[in-house]
Amino acid sequence: MLLQRAAEEDYPEIIDLANLAYRGTGPSASWNAETGILDGQRLDESLLRDDVDNKPDGRLLILRDEDDRTLLGCVWLEPTVDNVWYLGLLAVRPDQQKRHLGGTLLAAAEDFARNHGAQRIKMSVLMVRDTLIAWYLRRGYALTGETRPFPYGDDRFGRPLRDDLYFVVLEKPI
Repeated sequence: MLLQRAAEEDYPEIIDLANLAYRGTGPSASWNAETGILDGQRLDESLLRDDVDNKPDGRLLILRDEDDRTLLGCVWLEPTVDNVWYLGLLAVRPDQQKRHLGGTLLAAAEDFARNHGAQRIKMSVLMVRDTLIAWYLRRGYALTGETRPFPYGDDRFGRPLRDDLYFVVLEKPI
């Protein structure tokens, strides 16, 4: 799988993909949408540019269909400390999930990070997303016991529909 670094002209498609994958509803919704947890947008141009501009070591990577160049998926990778990389914004077009692109995209992201010096990958997932956490556990990630607070009062990533949210941290040696 050939991941490529996202270019500025890819941003509108990435934003649409992230919002569909994380917040889509109805028959086209992803199996892991945040329905009932968060409402509103997941990503907009300002948030995306903020990450890309303020985290120069981060990599926003995309996967396109080789034939028609349709955006199939995206992932954010960012080196932190001690050869640990943060993985976020993993998203696949919901209508393409039956092709197992999520697992393939995750493995390609891990390979990319490993090839750039990573020894471990960390991520944070909302603690109520049991199905998604189980999916990562099946792919070798483990809960670290570490938690991070949910940014209540900051609606840039959506509006919480619950008052008990926090993130759990998962990690995998690669």
